[in-house]
Amino acid sequence: MAGYYPRLRDLREDADLSQTALVNELGMHKTTYTNYEQGKREPPFSLIIRLAKRYNVSIDYIAGLTNTPTPLDKKKK
Repeated sequence: MAGYYPRLRDLREDADLSQTALVNELGMHKTTYTNYEQGKREPPFSLIIRLAKRYNVSIDYIAGLTNTPTPLDKKKK
């Protein structure tokens, strides 16, 4: 599996978000996030959790461990 970084871009694009819009929402620098999407840096686990909640997918999906973007159970948020 290719890992997390292609999924980060795909999820963002599927949500019709630009990198600028997402980094503004997350409160981070664009260069930092670009490095995550390009696989140059590993995102912190806390960011993976935020993105999973943002996109309503499992952490396993972001990590590339499954190809099924299982929605999060709303009751466990």
